[in-house]
Amino acid sequence: MKRVFAILAFLVALGVGQYVIVSKFAIRHEVLTLFDASRQRPISVEIAVRRDYETKANLGLWKLPLAIISNGNTVRATEYSFLANVLAARGYLVASIQQDLPSDPPLMTHVGQQYVGRREVYMRCEANILFVLNELRGRQENADYDHITLVGHSNGGDVSMYVARQHPELVSKVITLDNLRVPFVLNDHMKILSFRSKDPHFVTDPGVLPTPEEAKARGIDIVHTGAQHTEMSDRGPDSVKEKIQATLDRFLSDSASSALAPADTTSPMIMNPADY
Repeated sequence: MKRVFAILAFLVALGVGQYVIVSKFAIRHEVLTLFDASRQRPISVEIAVRRDYETKANLGLWKLPLAIISNGNTVRATEYSFLANVLAARGYLVASIQQDLPSDPPLMTHVGQQYVGRREVYMRCEANILFVLNELRGRQENADYDHITLVGHSNGGDVSMYVARQHPELVSKVITLDNLRVPFVLNDHMKILSFRSKDPHFVTDPGVLPTPEEAKARGIDIVHTGAQHTEMSDRGPDSVKEKIQATLDRFLSDSASSALAPADTTSPMIMNPADY
C-alpha cells in the first residue's frame, strides 16, 4: 500500500512540475538583441522553442506555430516563462518581446481619451511586433507567420488586443491576462482566451469586456481567476500559475472547439486559484 501511495505522489508531483522539467531539458532558450535602425530602437527578445520541433522545422517536416508575448508595465519580458513553457511544449516558436525601455516616457492615464491616451504606446509596441516578425522570418523560415498567437499581460494584453484589431488577417488567437483598456476583438475567425483578476486596484474600463451574449456567440473564453492583477506573471504564486497553465493547455489542445466552459463575463469560472 505504501508503494501505491508513493507512486501516486510521484505522478502528482510530475504533473505539477511537468513544464519545469520540459523547460529544463526539452526547450531551447535564446535571447536576441535586435536593433530597429528605422526607429533607432533596441529590442530584446527571448526565444523559447522545443528542440525536437525545431529540428523537424529545420528539416522542412514541420511548420512551427508562432506566439508573441508582450510584457506588462514594469514587468520584464523574461518574467512570463510559465506561459512560454506551455506554448513551447505545444510546439510553438515563442518570442517574448521587451516592449518598453527605461528611456521610454512613463505610462500615463488620461481619462476621457481613447484607450486613456495610450494609443501611441500601442502603436510603438505594434511596430516592435512587426519588426520582430520580419527578423524571425529571416531566422526561421519554417514558421507560420500568417496565423500568429498574441499573448499579453496588463498593458501587454492591451497591446495584443490592439494589434489583433489592426491586423486581423495575421492573428488567429489572442490570449490576455487582465487587459484593461482595449475592447475585445469580435471576430468569428479569431479565438480569444482572457484571464481576469479580482483586484480593486486594477479595474477594467467600461466596454472592454464583451457581453455574455457576445462572448458566447463568438466563442470567447473568459476565465475569472480570483487572483491579483500582479500575480499573473512569474512573480505570482505557483497555485495561480499552475491553474493558468492548465487552462491555457486545454485551450491550445483544441482551439477549434474549446473544451472550456461557455464564457460568462459575470460569474467566475474559477473562484479560488488554489482549487482547480
